[in-house]
Amino acid sequence: MSLVTDTAGSGGANIEGGARAPMPTASPPPRDASMLGDLRVDHVSFGYGRGRHDLVAAVDDVDFVIPRGSLGVLLGPSGCGKSTLLRLVAGLMHPTAGSIALGALTPEQLRRQRRVGFAFQDPALLSWRTVRRNIELPFDLAKLPVDRAWITQLLEIVGLADWAGRRPRELSGGMRQRVALARALATRPDLLLLDEPFGALDEITRGELNLELLRILSETATTCLLVTHSVDEAVLLGDRIIVLSKRPCAVKLVHDVSEPREGRAAGRDTVTFLEHCRAIRSMLAG
Repeated sequence: MSLVTDTAGSGGANIEGGARAPMPTASPPPRDASMLGDLRVDHVSFGYGRGRHDLVAAVDDVDFVIPRGSLGVLLGPSGCGKSTLLRLVAGLMHPTAGSIALGALTPEQLRRQRRVGFAFQDPALLSWRTVRRNIELPFDLAKLPVDRAWITQLLEIVGLADWAGRRPRELSGGMRQRVALARALATRPDLLLLDEPFGALDEITRGELNLELLRILSETATTCLLVTHSVDEAVLLGDRIIVLSKRPCAVKLVHDVSEPREGRAAGRDTVTFLEHCRAIRSMLAG
């Protein structure tokens, strides 16, 4: 029988289409729940380039708090620095001023302990891996044993249990985004960062996945920070919306949505929903 070896960063730890090679016996670092808390972005600035005089400012003294377990939204015009700010929170870049922390943990500590999940607009699935094996990828990259029970549960949560053995080419765009979301949740992150994950989808599919995201976050109690250009999406999803200015981005408004997540789907045509949208659009236009 011919076997195709997985070569995408997993060190050949697993074999697609046949028996699996033994996984390393290492365990993830212990997690201390007492270290967790609110996500705090404390007067953060960032500039591209070298030297004080050559820096191009991208983020300017941004300051906000996302309460633990809440969904925060970064909303602003194209090119304002939203994705840069998200990467600073992920620890992929370092602020030139200010600090970022989830409770007592820095972004670097969160990454080392695999407590951060990241999903982009492009799901970037590996074509030769099944749905299940794509979701398992974070374990393979970290050379950790796969938590198969949790992967099975995730497949149920995102509604793909019947598609676990299929390849990405057999899935719709919305289904591929569900796989990417499940992969971002695979290591049970305490912080989920989403960079316009539904931006390329049609309006119907995007609306369905918006509601799926609310349900998933409620089930997993994960703190989330989402980048979007859509005011309606921000109001539907966000517990706290951070309205940003043009580049270099600065905070223009912090807008809280107090309505419970469970009732937001039915409330999109209500006066309250429209008032939230009007307040935010007014600030974006100002």
